[in-house]
Order: sequence, then C-alpha cells, then structure tokens
Amino acid sequence: MLKVGIFGVGHLGKFHINNWQKIKGAKLVGFYDPDDTAAAEVSKQYGLKRFDNQDELVAACDAVDIIAPTTFHFDLCEKAIRNSRHVFVEKPLADTMEEAHKIVKLAKEAGIKVQVGHVERFNPAYLALSGYQLAPMFIEVHRLSQFNPRGTEVSVILDLMIHDIDIVLSIVKSGVKHISASGVAVMTDTPDIANVRIEFNNGCVANLTSSRISMKKMRKMRLFQKDAYIGIDFLEKKTEIIKLKEDSDRDAFTFDIETPSGKKEIAIANPPVPDANAILLELEAFVKAVTGNNPTPVSEVDGLMAMDVAHQILQKIQSANYVVK
Repeated sequence: MLKVGIFGVGHLGKFHINNWQKIKGAKLVGFYDPDDTAAAEVSKQYGLKRFDNQDELVAACDAVDIIAPTTFHFDLCEKAIRNSRHVFVEKPLADTMEEAHKIVKLAKEAGIKVQVGHVERFNPAYLALSGYQLAPMFIEVHRLSQFNPRGTEVSVILDLMIHDIDIVLSIVKSGVKHISASGVAVMTDTPDIANVRIEFNNGCVANLTSSRISMKKMRKMRLFQKDAYIGIDFLEKKTEIIKLKEDSDRDAFTFDIETPSGKKEIAIANPPVPDANAILLELEAFVKAVTGNNPTPVSEVDGLMAMDVAHQILQKIQSANYVVK
C-alpha cells in the first residue's frame, strides 16, 4: 500500500483528496497546510490527520502530492526527494528554471519517481486520439478563461498556456527553432493575455493564444497534417477527425469534394471519448509508475521542457514590452 501525504488542501487539493480516496493501492496518511481555516475544514470533512510539521509528514509517507502554490514547489520537492520520497507535483514544475533543473538533478540522483500534473494529457478528448497517428505541421490553440484571482501568482503563460505547451511538445517531438510572442498585463502584474508562435525544427508551426480575462471559456486545439484535420475540445470533451477516406472508415460520415487533382472522398469521424476523470487517471498513473517501477507518463524532464519553452516566451514578451525611457 503506497502511503501518500498531501501538501496543500485548497481548491484543487480537495479534488485530489476525493480522487486519492478512490485509488486502490494508495492510502492518504495526512496533509500539511499552513492555512488554519482550510486545514480545519478538510480535517472535519475527510477525517484526515493534519501534520503541523512538513518533515513529519514526509517521514510518514512513501510519496507526496504537492498542490501548494508554485513558489513552494522547489522547497517541498527537494525535501521529499532528499528523503527518497516519490513526488507528484502540480504544474508548473517549479517557479524558476534554476529550481526546475535542480529538481531534475535531485530526482536522478535519488532514483525516485516524479510526475508533473499536466492534467490535459489525461483529458478524455485527447485520450480519444491515442490510437491515431499525429504528425501535424500546423497547430492552432485557444485557451480562454474568465478572470479568477486564484493562480495569479504566475503569468498566464505558466498558469494556462503551459498546458498546451506540454501537449504540443509531446505531439511534435522536435526541437524548437524560433519563438515569437506578445502579451499584455491587464488585471495583474504579469501577462494576462498572450499570443505565441512556435516554429519547430521539423517545420511544424504552432500558434497559441491564452487569456485569463475573457468573457467565455474555451480550450480548443486544432491539428493540421497531411490529408487530415483533427479538432480537440478539451472543455466540451469532443474530438473530430476530418480526412481523406480510407477502407477503415466504413462507419464515418463521408462526402465528396472537387480538387485540382480530381474528386476526393472525405470522411468525418468522431472517435468515442471515454467517460473519464482526468485527475483520477493521472494519480492512478503515478501510483502504477511507482509500484511497478515504470517511467511516469509526464516526467520531471517533460515538466522542465514545458517550463523552458514557457520561460523563453516570457523573455520574448518582456523584450517586446521593454521601452527605453
């Protein structure tokens, strides 16, 4: 039985608690949170033990789940890793690139498992494409959210766009050639809306837009590749594939179009989207990686790569907004 300790029982922390209680092979031993009000509520609602000391919680468990604000990620990860505890840490991996590199180094030296909470990797709409060959040459992404003071200790790049950066990097699997970006701080001291263009060494181009000051929510990704268009709606949990018809597309809706090279038959398919809980899936995957001694599906290196691109974007925005007085 994997004994798990939780650091941070705020809004997202409660979702994690609910899901940990559903996972066979894992047991919550308690939590640490300096907020007395939140801690009292969780202790009463879930009957979980509150640890007043971080070291005591680390000593009592085999793995930690870190859902504290980003500024605390490094200290908590370091404490757990130095005590040979496995780590699940919410995205982004750390507050700075220096901290992220140190976490990767510490994890390698300790031989423990680290998983970063890029939960969109487990979104049912994305999982519906698990059997489909993705090789996009153009990607368009929109992630829009209404303003919420929670999470604004970091920019919209590290708060929202990093989800899509991680997904794009996992799909494209090519080095980044060039990044151009623009962003504006509206409600906070860091960019609240940003538009980014990432050019990859293999020729793929990704355009990403993220905003946390929109009137409506949107989480959509469109992939364009040879003979196919793939649409993913992470919010509505829908997936659509439009492509040239193949023999295997017998159940798809089809229609003909005229092209300069002649008539072509187009197939439209909506792959079945599993009825799945993304947070539960990512925590279950972490437990399986630890107990089976397998690689985590979103490793600390994945988290580092997403952070690296995110920080390059922030540097581009800062350079573009710099004005000589």
